[in-house]
Amino acid sequence: MDTKSTAFAAAPARATAEGVAVPILLAISFSHLLNDLIQSLIPAIYPVLKDAFHLDFGQIGLITFTFQLTASLLQPVVGYYTDLKPKPYSLVIGMGFTLVGLLTLSRAGSYPMLLLAAALVGMGSSIFHPESSRVARMASGGRHGLAQSVFQVGGNTGSALGPLLAAFIVVPNGQSSIAWFSAVALLAMIVLFNVGRWYRGKMVAAKAKPQQAPVAPRHSRMTIGVSITILMLLIFSKNFYLASISSYFTFYLIAKFQLSVQDAQLHLFVFLAAVAAGTILGGPIGDRIGRKYVIWFSILGVLPFTLALPYANLMWTGVLSVIIGLVLASAFSAIVVFAMELVPGRVGMIAGLFFGLSFGMGGLGAAVLGQVADMTSIETVYRICAFLPAIGLLTYFLPHERPKAPAA
Repeated sequence: MDTKSTAFAAAPARATAEGVAVPILLAISFSHLLNDLIQSLIPAIYPVLKDAFHLDFGQIGLITFTFQLTASLLQPVVGYYTDLKPKPYSLVIGMGFTLVGLLTLSRAGSYPMLLLAAALVGMGSSIFHPESSRVARMASGGRHGLAQSVFQVGGNTGSALGPLLAAFIVVPNGQSSIAWFSAVALLAMIVLFNVGRWYRGKMVAAKAKPQQAPVAPRHSRMTIGVSITILMLLIFSKNFYLASISSYFTFYLIAKFQLSVQDAQLHLFVFLAAVAAGTILGGPIGDRIGRKYVIWFSILGVLPFTLALPYANLMWTGVLSVIIGLVLASAFSAIVVFAMELVPGRVGMIAGLFFGLSFGMGGLGAAVLGQVADMTSIETVYRICAFLPAIGLLTYFLPHERPKAPAA
């Protein structure tokens, strides 16, 4: 293994005294917004594609599977490779895949072309997330939780905006209007090219300095293995529950409270906005008090609210959904940074693993819960999912990490 590459990959795991590189952190967060806005277009335009190609739900599910497969399984592989050989301009290349995928989707005339387009967009995401997480950590100045939260809030904001833009642009104008979003991908490529220049400069500066030995893990392999498994189970709990809201909340509101489609979508948007807002909280709080406490509060602390949701009236359903979104979303940044600190020098691989797992659990959750809803009822889905945050009890077995003082 190349010593310089290893040292450079490990460098972000150590707090620095350089301070937060605010312009780079905002740029990578904005790029995350644009990337996830594009990703969220695919499920948002399913009604358009279903009518245009006369698809059944099985074929729609295969589109989701194709997208999730390339978006999730490739991420740890990309992250592992770039840990060994950092690629400053790989972010631009990844967004290039997304751009080609969008144009293919806008012009697809057959079902196989739709699958190809979904795969290309997924590949773009699989390249983007590991390397952009590395950039966010490099720009953190040692405030890793804050940086991860700022980075993640961009993605969640994009995910909330995508369906709204699809409703106003793609639904009234048809499949060909998807091409208009290629301007979003092009803008992201321009921003990421400048981020890549900064990234390359940091690499050159790191190689010019005397090389330090890679940071050794603080815990035994057994402890690290058990801890990573627990963190993955916590991600499973979080994303499975979030999938129940993002995929079926509108149907739940329509069935239980006889809301119109528009009013139900407004409730979903409010929930997604709460998720975006909650994301920014977990990282900086974890920097101050310790990430384990944030994980405790975020996963297990939301249990009383998820248990109450299936039995609430419309007003309290809205209130509880906002609380659940705020609290549950704060876990992701803390979990990812906790995992990165368990395995120093493997920022890309850990980011790819956990972002990939998030994609995979979201897709799996939507599929499984859809089957449960078909066999029982949509309300039963929320009664079952209400117990998922109880998995947060596993947080007890995570090693305790003392919070680090922010870099000067």
